[in-house]
Amino acid sequence: MMKIGIIGTGAIGGTIAGKLVQAGHCVKVTNSKGMDGVKDFALEIGAEPADIYSVVQDVEIVILSLPFAAVADLPKDLFDKVNRNVAVVDTNNYYPGINYGVINEIEDGMVESRWTEKQIGRPVIKAFNMLLANSLANAGKPAGSKNRLAMLVAGDDETQKSKVMQLVEDMGFEPIDNGCIEDSWSQQPNSPGYCCDYTADELLQVQKMSNATKHSVHLNHKHFDAQFITLTGGDFSHENVIRINRSMNR
Repeated sequence: MMKIGIIGTGAIGGTIAGKLVQAGHCVKVTNSKGMDGVKDFALEIGAEPADIYSVVQDVEIVILSLPFAAVADLPKDLFDKVNRNVAVVDTNNYYPGINYGVINEIEDGMVESRWTEKQIGRPVIKAFNMLLANSLANAGKPAGSKNRLAMLVAGDDETQKSKVMQLVEDMGFEPIDNGCIEDSWSQQPNSPGYCCDYTADELLQVQKMSNATKHSVHLNHKHFDAQFITLTGGDFSHENVIRINRSMNR
């Protein structure tokens, strides 16, 4: 059992919180509404409600799962009293135009998780960002199961990355070490295999066959965002989105 604090209880953060409680971990949660606003959700899943400062105290892992640009609005002293051994997980993806505008540093080539590190003053582990919420909630399977979905995990601290990979395992997915944070561009939006519901073998094969670069992934992301509505044909079902992602994210 690990002690985990989660900031953000939306489609991704809330799903992660619930799954980790089910896996036997001790989970604290908070969101933009504070302790009072998160109490009902915490009670529903069996977690502990917290405020923004208490959620990062007395934990082994902190998971950031809030709108990407909102990371910059977190208190600047949030991690001042947090032990450096505590892993901070970045689950977020950069989608400009959804609740925030363009971030020039990322447009100029900065890896998304490097930008997050700059905002919070801590290194991060990139994980839980490349499966859709529906997949996170419903597609987990025990280790050794056929067609178990894979998830990439990147980070510079091997000990912290190992802990996060164990959480991925506990949630029912196959963790794959994706190298250091500079390598995490290869799990950013519209990278090869991003949100495609691939098994480990399938994902590794797609990556092996791909000629994608950090720059080409960025351009693919822009193209995909501009064409998404047209590509779906108005069908936003999980199956159709996965089909489109598999055709685009190669």
